[in-house]
Amino acid sequence: MSMRELPLINEKERLPSPGRTPQALTWHHGELWLGSRDLGRVYRLEKGTWRVIEEREAPGTPWAAGSAGDSLWFTVGEGTEDDRYLRRYVVGEGFSETGRIACPELTGSYLSYDGECLYLSQWYKHRILKLDPRGNCIREIAIGAEISGHVFVDGLIYVLRGTEENGGDWRLARLDPAANVPEVEELARVPFQCRSLAFDGKRLWTNHREADRIVCFDRPG
Repeated sequence: MSMRELPLINEKERLPSPGRTPQALTWHHGELWLGSRDLGRVYRLEKGTWRVIEEREAPGTPWAAGSAGDSLWFTVGEGTEDDRYLRRYVVGEGFSETGRIACPELTGSYLSYDGECLYLSQWYKHRILKLDPRGNCIREIAIGAEISGHVFVDGLIYVLRGTEENGGDWRLARLDPAANVPEVEELARVPFQCRSLAFDGKRLWTNHREADRIVCFDRPG
């Protein structure tokens, strides 16, 4: 299917972000979590009312978030070089002092979780890395473009891939990580600069960062 033939995502809802430049985004135990790039804060939103029920300062820039069992994990940029670390977050307590793992080569952004392992994408290297509990790469999956979010749904990886250049060109794609060499299938176009990808059990979510909005859309069949 060519780019011109791809349909647009089917938006269902747009929510105002509690903090400007929404960047990190994930669903965790039925609640929506968000991180503001410019404010360096994370927010826990109650489903339905969308009111903030927990808010904390991040130990750096919260670039991405992922739900992993009982804990949340954030990719946080630290220091003047924006070195990237995985930081564990405990609901009601905040960021763990001991849950800090350096990303491979101190680079990485978006997170997803397959039920056992975290997956970390690297924007400029166009790949997703499967990590062991110590943050070591145990598998590399080529995506073929810049990555602005990914999430596991029914054993498949849904990924936002494309480029932010010239106003942006982003597509929602899907791949099967069980394949030896996963084939990336494009499903739809995203008509804005999207950041992060999350799944609530029915629909997909992303951020329209420049508009300070959180966007919900249907999962393509």
